[in-house]
Amino acid sequence: MSEGDWIFFVIIGAVFAVLGIIALIWGRYEEKRIFAALAEKHDLREFTQQHIESPQPGALRLGGWIGLSIGVVLLVIGIIIMLVV
Repeated sequence: MSEGDWIFFVIIGAVFAVLGIIALIWGRYEEKRIFAALAEKHDLREFTQQHIESPQPGALRLGGWIGLSIGVVLLVIGIIIMLVV
């Protein structure tokens, strides 16, 4: 590898980490919003008849953790390459 290749790992790792954190925050927000909508309904039947358009919060949180872990691994690889080269 050439001397500047580590910067690509660091940049891509940082992007993945930031996107992962955004997905985690968005998932938590969506989950709170869905539970708040449930709490306002008089009965569950009324809630199930009106579909709330939103991505599944569990999928957002899982994707956030995956993105965050990939980002951290790429950041560590980039830092190791920077120190070795």
